[in-house]
Amino acid sequence: MSPEVTGLVGIAALLLLFLIKVPVAFAMTLVGFVGFAYLGDIEPALSILSQDLFETFTSYPLSVIPMFILMGSFAHASGISQRLFATTYCWFGSLRGGLTIATVLACAGFAAICGSTAATAATMGKISLPEMKKYGYDDALATGTVAAAGTLGILIPPSTLLIVYGILVEESIGKLFVAGIVPGMILSLLFVATVAILCARNSSLGPPGPATTWSDKFSATKGIIEAIILFLLAIGGLMLGWFSPTQAGAVGAGGALLIGLFRRKLSWKNFVETGRDGLLTSCMVLFIIAGAVVFGHFLAVSTIPFKLAEWVGNLPIHRMAILGIIIFIYFLGGFFMDSLALVVVTMPIFYPIVQKLGFDPIWFGVIIVLTGEMGVITPPVGVNVFVIKGIAPEVPLNTIFRGIFPFLYAIILMTVVLMIFPQIATYLPSLVKY
Repeated sequence: MSPEVTGLVGIAALLLLFLIKVPVAFAMTLVGFVGFAYLGDIEPALSILSQDLFETFTSYPLSVIPMFILMGSFAHASGISQRLFATTYCWFGSLRGGLTIATVLACAGFAAICGSTAATAATMGKISLPEMKKYGYDDALATGTVAAAGTLGILIPPSTLLIVYGILVEESIGKLFVAGIVPGMILSLLFVATVAILCARNSSLGPPGPATTWSDKFSATKGIIEAIILFLLAIGGLMLGWFSPTQAGAVGAGGALLIGLFRRKLSWKNFVETGRDGLLTSCMVLFIIAGAVVFGHFLAVSTIPFKLAEWVGNLPIHRMAILGIIIFIYFLGGFFMDSLALVVVTMPIFYPIVQKLGFDPIWFGVIIVLTGEMGVITPPVGVNVFVIKGIAPEVPLNTIFRGIFPFLYAIILMTVVLMIFPQIATYLPSLVKY
């Protein structure tokens, strides 16, 4: 077979392995190794396999991943998520749909110290869903809000998906983090507007909670101080050039650990469990990256990415139309694959096209994260939906999926706005040193 046909067969084999539930990392490594051996020889294939695995697990830039994951784990164990929700609940809980608004804003706050969409949805779901049930909130609105707002975890920095994207395309992780700040804030407001519109049309969806005094509101505001300090310390220090991305993650993790110790929330048992969970998540991400590197080398020798880039670049249509096609492919892919797996599999194919068309790679990274957000709430995979189903087993799955669609429209609107006004994502990164 020619290299191109071999590459296509390899992609088909990879999709088949995904369908039969082979872990993403192992599937990519297997197909990449076998395909490289077929196009070359077994000895260079073994050499490239050992080299890729060794370089991935000894890479200093990749150490940023466990640092930020550990920061989010310690932050949750320290009770920061509960205090964030308590603050937003006190300020907005008395409004129509106020508990869902409070959930969105608390998710945005926790996303700023977490980096994982599933962790954000699970953490805030456990806190907010019982409260919404207590006040008679519509199940679709309540569960859909938490599932959708959890997606902010991969847009607002620190974002695991942006870290992986930056490593795959060799872009500044610091600039990618900063690029997600303004789009994340705007998307949070769009989610709030979505809730407000739904509850204005049907007040029974989200009855107002008990009123609070201004004194209570200002008193509760101290609950967000710790989250703000962590964010400013890690991401602010990164923006100002005080820290490298890995150092910023380490400082954030250390800060979250100190907060937990100071508040006496982090017992030895919690510390061990939190460290173990962070380690498991970090290993999973690193194995996926290693598999993606092996598979990327196979695609490179198959020449598919370069020929596809050349063909697409010469199409007689506007480059924004080509970008629209790429985004639509990611949207469809999100129906069947986790966003992280989708990015690591497809980036070797699509990134050369993006380069040839002259798009800003930082801006494109934010676009990809937005399409990834669609994937984690759309059927049939919808990771966040299944996370919420686990927290609220009494709510039918179709009810949760029905609840996410208004928020899906908000993400689509944000994507369109960002395509029209790329400066939303590119201005702040131009000020960053790292």
